[in-house]
Amino acid sequence: MSEAIFDTIDGILMIGGSIFVVLAAVGLLRLPDLYTRMHAASKAGPVGAGLLLLALALNAGSSAEALRAVAAILFLLLTAPIAAHLLAKASYKVGYGLWPGSVLDEMPRVRNPEGEDPYYDEEGSQTGLALHEGQAGEPAWRRETKDRRPRWSDLRKR
Repeated sequence: MSEAIFDTIDGILMIGGSIFVVLAAVGLLRLPDLYTRMHAASKAGPVGAGLLLLALALNAGSSAEALRAVAAILFLLLTAPIAAHLLAKASYKVGYGLWPGSVLDEMPRVRNPEGEDPYYDEEGSQTGLALHEGQAGEPAWRRETKDRRPRWSDLRKR
């Protein structure tokens, strides 16, 4: 009886993990820009792989295999969000723009950390972000400063 329960739980975890992995793959194909694709890959991917590894841990023949699966789950859940954050920040700093439908660019200081930031007032308030020079409602990619950093493709041409 308990073996049937474990098999049912195992099947549910595998189906759930497979659904999350498929959702991550669809997100990579369908989402519009680098940042939203990275979000799909760093959220749904590790959760799906974690559910599959949890099914492996429950069905493992030895405790060593189960412990390795649990260690892999912890590794995925700890490293995937950090890696995605660092890659997104580096991509933004290099100059990869946001999707034109993005309404708010919350990271203008990454591009110009030492200079004056045109989207913040003297007190550091973000209220000037949407209202700066009549740009309310404009997509974030139109609000970029004139001295935009080069893209990787520009650097490879040199």
